Amino acid sequence: MSTISIIGTGGMATAIGGRIAKAGHTVEVVSRDPAKAQALADKLAAGATTGTYGAAPAGDIVILAVPYTNAATVLAEYRDALDGKVIIDITNPISPDATGLVTPHGSSGAQEIAKAAPAGAHVVKAFNTLFGPVLARRGRLDAFIAADDPKAKARVSTFLESLGLRPFDVGALHMASTLESLGLMLIGLAKNGAGTFDIALNVDVG
Repeated sequence: MSTISIIGTGGMATAIGGRIAKAGHTVEVVSRDPAKAQALADKLAAGATTGTYGAAPAGDIVILAVPYTNAATVLAEYRDALDGKVIIDITNPISPDATGLVTPHGSSGAQEIAKAAPAGAHVVKAFNTLFGPVLARRGRLDAFIAADDPKAKARVSTFLESLGLRPFDVGALHMASTLESLGLMLIGLAKNGAGTFDIALNVDVG
C-alpha cells in the first residue's frame, strides 16, 4: 500500500478518498484551506493525513480534484513541486450551463493541464466519467483512462484495480477530449433521459 495525495476537498475528492482509504492506502488531503483538508482527513480516518498546499505532495500519485477552472492556478502555485509525479486529472471542463466544453479547439482539459505541469510530471485522465455518489456507494465500476506515458498508465491501472475498479485504456492523452465529451454526455443523460445521477457506464465484453 502507498500514500495517495488528493488536491481538493469537494464531492469527488471525498468519494475517491473514501475508496482509497478502504483499499488500505494512506490518503494525504491537501487544500488551500487547511481546515477543510483536516475535516476531510478526519472524515476519511484510516490514518489519513493533511499536507501543505503548494509543497511537494507525499504521494507519487497526485489526484487533481479541483474544478477545471481552478486547475491552471493550482499548477502554477505548485510549480516544480509536482515534478516526477503522476497527476490524475479528474476534471470535466464543461461550461457553466453544461451545454459544451470550454477547452481550446483540438485540445482537452487533460492536455492543457499537461502543458501547465512540470516536464517531469505525467498526466493521466481518469475518474471523469464516474459520478461521486456512485463511486462512493457502488462496488466494481468501469474506469476509463488515457495517457501518453505507458509506465504512468500502468501505475494508475494498478491503482484503480486496488480500489475495486475495472480500468479500461482508451489510448493516448489526446483521447481525453473524447472522455471529456463522454463526461458531458453523461451529465446530459443524468439530467434528461435517465433523470438521475445514479448511473454509470459499463463495458460488456462478450
